[in-house]
Amino acid sequence: SIGLRGDGCEANTLEEAGTARADLFVAVTDRDADNLVACQIAKHRFKVPRTVARMSDLKNEPLFKRLGVDVTVSSTILILQYIESQTSKPPLLTRLAVLRGSDREIVDVRIPPTSAVVGKKIRDISLPQNSLVILLIRQDERIQLPTSTTALEAGDRLVVVGDRASEEGLHRALTGS
Repeated sequence: SIGLRGDGCEANTLEEAGTARADLFVAVTDRDADNLVACQIAKHRFKVPRTVARMSDLKNEPLFKRLGVDVTVSSTILILQYIESQTSKPPLLTRLAVLRGSDREIVDVRIPPTSAVVGKKIRDISLPQNSLVILLIRQDERIQLPTSTTALEAGDRLVVVGDRASEEGLHRALTGS
């Protein structure tokens, strides 16, 4: 195996590792400060376009984002997501992505059988302002590009782009809870 021993917070070590040729830099030590510094050096000295950092303390996320770390990975969040995925009842709304530089997000909403929207066409549903249904996944996993006349069925999943502030309203509108 090939390896390099050194301090990832030192530019000389990163240079020797070939960081200048990287399209992506990932820092995964157990120290948030080291991961942040390594990402900063990779991005600003070696012009790496995308950086990913492991983050132990969730309170550090705003700082990581403000200083340009593109993606943060929290072992705490990963563990919670795993626990949630192992429960018998899948969540009705799952955040897929937050669109960087905006207050928008992409969410996956599962339509339960008890929802008032079952049987309704998309145009007849009162979605929060600035929400757009971009994809429909039927219960049998068929993927469709929905139109305003697409009728919803129990078990459908809708992929929706919307404002983060309206997530609760979207959840209520589509699931009835």
